[in-house]
Amino acid sequence: MPSIVLKIPEEFLRVMKLPPEELEKELRKELAVALYQRGVLSLGKARALAQMTRWEFEELLGQRRIPRHYTAFDLEEDVRYGLGPQ
Repeated sequence: MPSIVLKIPEEFLRVMKLPPEELEKELRKELAVALYQRGVLSLGKARALAQMTRWEFEELLGQRRIPRHYTAFDLEEDVRYGLGPQ
């Protein structure tokens, strides 16, 4: 599957109250959290998209009071990709 490049107009990047060097990291994190919360991505895939460790991502979910929905399928997927419980 090909990767997707999301183009965000410069006017939006300019008004974001983030240092330019943090923009990509923060946008990845926000997208990952939103997709996880909606059930579109598993925990392992969302944390990989956010480029965070499992513990960092779990802490972020806790700070935002986002409930975990970790299913047997998620466990199988995490084990398959070497991301299982540690």
